[in-house]
Amino acid sequence: MQQQVSLEQGDVNQSTLRQAYHSGLDDATKALIAEDAAVFLHQALSTPVMNVLGKTEGPYIYDLQGKAYLDLHGNGVHAAGFSNAYVVQKVIAQLNQSLAFTPRRYTNQPAINLAKKLVEITPHGLDRVLFCPGGSEAIETAVMLAKQITGRWKTLSFWDSYHGTGFQSAAIGGEEHFSTGNGPMVPGAFHVEFPNYYRNPWGLTNTDDVDTEYLRQIKIILQRNPDMAAVIGEPISATPVVPSQNYWLAVKDLCKQYGMLLIFDEIIEGFGRTGKMFASEHFVTPDVLVLGKSLGGGLMPFAGIVTRDEYNVLQNRSIGHFTHEKNPLCSVAGLATIEYIEEHNLVENSALLGDYLLTQLANLQETYPIIGHVAGKGLHIGVDLVRDRQTKERAIQEAETIMYLCMQDGVAFKIIEGNVITMRPALVIDKGHCDTIISTLKKALDKVSIR
Repeated sequence: MQQQVSLEQGDVNQSTLRQAYHSGLDDATKALIAEDAAVFLHQALSTPVMNVLGKTEGPYIYDLQGKAYLDLHGNGVHAAGFSNAYVVQKVIAQLNQSLAFTPRRYTNQPAINLAKKLVEITPHGLDRVLFCPGGSEAIETAVMLAKQITGRWKTLSFWDSYHGTGFQSAAIGGEEHFSTGNGPMVPGAFHVEFPNYYRNPWGLTNTDDVDTEYLRQIKIILQRNPDMAAVIGEPISATPVVPSQNYWLAVKDLCKQYGMLLIFDEIIEGFGRTGKMFASEHFVTPDVLVLGKSLGGGLMPFAGIVTRDEYNVLQNRSIGHFTHEKNPLCSVAGLATIEYIEEHNLVENSALLGDYLLTQLANLQETYPIIGHVAGKGLHIGVDLVRDRQTKERAIQEAETIMYLCMQDGVAFKIIEGNVITMRPALVIDKGHCDTIISTLKKALDKVSIR
């Protein structure tokens, strides 16, 4: 019997609707998908693939026939848009300087420039930087820093969270999909539920009451395991669920009380996604800020951490030591991305258009009972589809159908938890793009909606 695949991280490639979508593709695309499937290891979330792309530019992805899709996913790398011309030119210029790589034990001006810029723009008090190739490694680095600083090895993180597929990042992540079958994971990884004001087991609606119950879970664990090294979480979940500021203030107080570090994973949310340069600015300043995805400008894989100067005490240890730790090409791409975001006011654009999209989605909610809940900050938005607003039964089949209907009409997004439409477009979009999102979704809802 085929094992049931978790829908937590997204739509899987084994559904009948995916097969039906594939049947409508042209022969050239089908041939390349078959070639891809013949040489790559198969995984539920990646291979076999959905389609073949010929170009990615601005807020759009294009298939082999040149059809454009307004992409609301982008794997989080496209804050400044795909193939951003400014970033591309900066990278080309760096290549022409014959400094595309710096071996360990050496540094270079681009790496120093990016590190200084991150210290400048991140919340006050975060003054030390370490780079690495990707988000999983950045999480590993952050957690190792916390363990070395505190001399402890236990961590507290959240169920249904994704922090990467390294052994430690998967252990602190809260998704069964990335741990089952791997044997014992990294020990000492404790989990609690992430605060959810729409879906909580007590049926509570008052924010303070919801916070109290979720904080109680943390306190119970800490009373029995006071030797935690760190709390690790996304300030706003990937779904997204937006906690209250009071929740994170209380967590920060618990960290101080128990001598733990607070680590915020902003691999998705950093660089303007939530209407502020960093999502933590909505809440509290963490002890370690983890960055990735858009840090490489959508051109280069790059990630890292920014932390407090007081933690610069591990000269007798190495918690990074990556081959591309100070890669000048990646650094140039990162700095150019930040410069473009700042010069084109993309953080402000994210806040403004995010509010507009949330308002338009709330209007759709009044018409379509299948929309149970809308939440988000900036251009980080989730639409929870339900079969019944009272029971909040997840509309899983309907959500997948809507996804493919929207794909046909040129809007691509990802489904999380089986029924939540996630919208994370490039921050370069305009009001017209937002209207396209709403009209396309409305057209699909008219065909599928439960009335």
